Amino acid sequence: MDNRRYYANMGGLPGQTELLSSKAVFTTAYAVIPRRVMTDIVTSLLPHWTDSRAWIIARPMTGFSETFAQYIVEVAPGGGSAQPEPNAKAQAAIFVVDGEITITLDGTPHALREGSFAYLPAGSAWTIKNGSQAPAKFHWVRKAFQAVEGLERPPAIFSHESEHEIAHMPDTNGAWGTTRFIDPSDIRYDMHLNIVTFEPGGTIPFMETHVMEHGLYVLEGKAVYRLNSDWVEVEAGDFMWLRAFCPQACYASGPGRFRYLLYKDVNRHVDLW
Repeated sequence: MDNRRYYANMGGLPGQTELLSSKAVFTTAYAVIPRRVMTDIVTSLLPHWTDSRAWIIARPMTGFSETFAQYIVEVAPGGGSAQPEPNAKAQAAIFVVDGEITITLDGTPHALREGSFAYLPAGSAWTIKNGSQAPAKFHWVRKAFQAVEGLERPPAIFSHESEHEIAHMPDTNGAWGTTRFIDPSDIRYDMHLNIVTFEPGGTIPFMETHVMEHGLYVLEGKAVYRLNSDWVEVEAGDFMWLRAFCPQACYASGPGRFRYLLYKDVNRHVDLW
């Protein structure tokens, strides 16, 4: 796909003359965090990270989405971490939206650029550094790995969007498709991070209602998204956070492609309390 775009223009602070009204909302079924609220003053600093800050846009919450956390991390030149992950049970999926970083896993460095993906297994020894002369930004999804007796643990993955073909949905004439960084038939993985693409006019033609929790970060374009009982206009830089069984659908309003980064939990039985 030519001319890929990955929205990464968060930060700054609105002026004192800006209106307070916003489409930001948190409901019992979903949340919308629009790009205009991802300012400098809502960032977090993380232990053992240098010259870095994070927008934490999802975290496990009882009664809402419970399986994952999602960060947007900005790392200045020379910054990074030799101890990025404090929880040995946490696996990571990373997607770079701006600049360049190097992830070193078990002593082997891997250079990642805009559009690169990495999967890092739980308990693995990894570090991260921005060795370039410009800031870098990436999405970092953290999830406690659900081990299964008799099923081997999944290996690390390093790839780039350009290495993967879009899998188009049947009978959509190419208007709706998914770029999958993890083989959907590989049941060793209990989470996916995909890119969903709609051409102008493309649509999810029914109200998806299912057990998967979702984080949807809009990389490019705009659309009208149905979340539970509400229609919400979204654009590049907006984030949608859906609990299990929240009904959802959308149509891409154009004039260009509508693309979003999609987290979902997969391939495991439901825990019984």
